[in-house]
Amino acid sequence: MPKQRKKLLLVDGYNVLRSGSRYQRIAGPDYTDDTFNTAREALINDVVNYAGRDWRAVIVFDGAKNRFSTGEAETVGGVRIVFSPAGQSADKVIEKLAHDARERQVETLVVTSDATIQDTVFGNGVDRMSADGFSHEVTLYYEDARLDETPKVAEKNTVAARIDPATLAKLQALRDRAR
Repeated sequence: MPKQRKKLLLVDGYNVLRSGSRYQRIAGPDYTDDTFNTAREALINDVVNYAGRDWRAVIVFDGAKNRFSTGEAETVGGVRIVFSPAGQSADKVIEKLAHDARERQVETLVVTSDATIQDTVFGNGVDRMSADGFSHEVTLYYEDARLDETPKVAEKNTVAARIDPATLAKLQALRDRAR
């Protein structure tokens, strides 16, 4: 069996929340803490589902202005969630992860609408997708999954269906004689 290539999905968390139409609808124009947290949870769930078994995925959120941010990762549903360490932007973390992955010959896709990150990672041979493109892809993914769940007619599983025809004929003859 041919060896599958490793694949890495890197998501610029806050950029996708602010630029992806799917998440803008959830958070609304005012971005209260509650709506923003709801949008962030939706993004994490979407990445978990979209990445599935095909991708290793990392969502990077910007923690540069949070003096308590250490940059430690947490894993949710197989997806690594990283807040960049205090004083370092999410952009730098994404660029480093993308560069390291390419050095290891890992197929990498970066999801962001940040032109600087797109230019930097694309220059290194990494694929890129816009935040709105990701929103569209996730919507298509869920639509395909919904269509796959169409009701199926259950097969009637009877003893007669599992017995070979010759034996079934003998049993029917016995039944008919007993009447």
